[in-house]
Amino acid sequence: MARVTIDTGDQPLSPSPGREGATATVEADPRRVGAVRTEYAPETDGDPDPGEIVWTWVPYEENDGRGKDRPVLVVARERAGTLLAVQLTSKDRRGDNDFVAIGTGPWDREERPSWVAVDRVLRVHEAGMRREACALDRGRFNLVVLRLRERYGWK
Repeated sequence: MARVTIDTGDQPLSPSPGREGATATVEADPRRVGAVRTEYAPETDGDPDPGEIVWTWVPYEENDGRGKDRPVLVVARERAGTLLAVQLTSKDRRGDNDFVAIGTGPWDREERPSWVAVDRVLRVHEAGMRREACALDRGRFNLVVLRLRERYGWK
């Protein structure tokens, strides 16, 4: 019997939470989201909360329908119930002002150092989250939020 392999590129065979429909994770213009109040409020209840790193499908910046499942740091809850988040990367971004180093943590099985991208803000729906990874400690959360406040005038 021959083995058949289907190359789906970066697109999974079954939809990932946050990938499509009303609960899709989308890019949000950080200067047009209205008044943003960042807060540190993690709760280990399975729901995404500010201060937590969660996994969701994140569209590539090209907005061509491709993307991948990745960790994001939730930084604020919007009045409509959606959340604002910033994506993590393990690609070394030392010296890049668009990124904040947060070190290692349980969100990465290989325990690689991570950086948070502050140049791109995502709107995440609770139903669009695949899983809750962990709460980031308050000190590292505050480093990220400080950069977001400086950059976008958030409170």
